[in-house]
Amino acid sequence: MKQKTKKSLSKKVKVTGSGKITRRSTKQNHYNSRATGNANRGKKRDRGFFKADEANIAKALTNA
Repeated sequence: MKQKTKKSLSKKVKVTGSGKITRRSTKQNHYNSRATGNANRGKKRDRGFFKADEANIAKALTNA
């Protein structure tokens, strides 16, 4: 039987062209008006994962 893709995870991460897995930065939903401009711009960058986590996530994204 084929293994299914974890849909909740596939909506939260993106696989880049080189095969790396990226995610959205945290702490950018609210209370951003009091943060400095540099902090807010820094939150907009996508983040990577640790290598061990990336291997587990890639396993869960079998069909992605």
